[in-house]
Amino acid sequence: MKDSELCRRDWLGACISGGFLVAATPMTSSRLFALWDDTEAKPKATPAEVLGPFYRKGAPNVSRLHKPGDPGFPLRVSGKVVNTRGEKIPGARVGVWHADHAGIYDVAGYRYRANLEIGESSDYTLETIMPGHYPDRPAQHIHYLITAPGHKTLVTQAYFATDPFFEGDPVKNYAKRNIVGNRELVKTVKLFEQGDVHAEISFDIILERA
Repeated sequence: MKDSELCRRDWLGACISGGFLVAATPMTSSRLFALWDDTEAKPKATPAEVLGPFYRKGAPNVSRLHKPGDPGFPLRVSGKVVNTRGEKIPGARVGVWHADHAGIYDVAGYRYRANLEIGESSDYTLETIMPGHYPDRPAQHIHYLITAPGHKTLVTQAYFATDPFFEGDPVKNYAKRNIVGNRELVKTVKLFEQGDVHAEISFDIILERA
């Protein structure tokens, strides 16, 4: 446990023992500690980003965005849709779209586009390819538009920590040229080199209540 966490817990203990922190209903000190820790651990909403000029309505509800023989490195994206209390959000819709391996968007059809209906599990998975670079936004990215009953609509993007744009240090360079608005959106990439060769990122979506 870090020193700051010890100090915070000592302070909390002093407040409880001194009667400065009490529960409205009878509750033990351990339960107060648990509630405090639970509050501290609540996830923050996923940072928002710009919608971009290439969004198209009417994308299909498909989880496989690429076809056999498509050029580009295979990519699997997985995650879940929850609220800021960490609760699952069944009934959400996750819209995604990205450029092909050469950095070109399909603006006439729906290649590399989907509008996923998320079930009771709140999980989603995409099978696609690594998007390419293009001059206006030189960092590889996947666009997201997420809606869910009773929650605020979220527009955001996922980026890749392995992208040469970040020069090997996304922590330092994520804000270069004002391309990425928040470090949290740059995701670690896992590479699987045996069997089904592909890359993977995990991107959980956290929505605010409306």
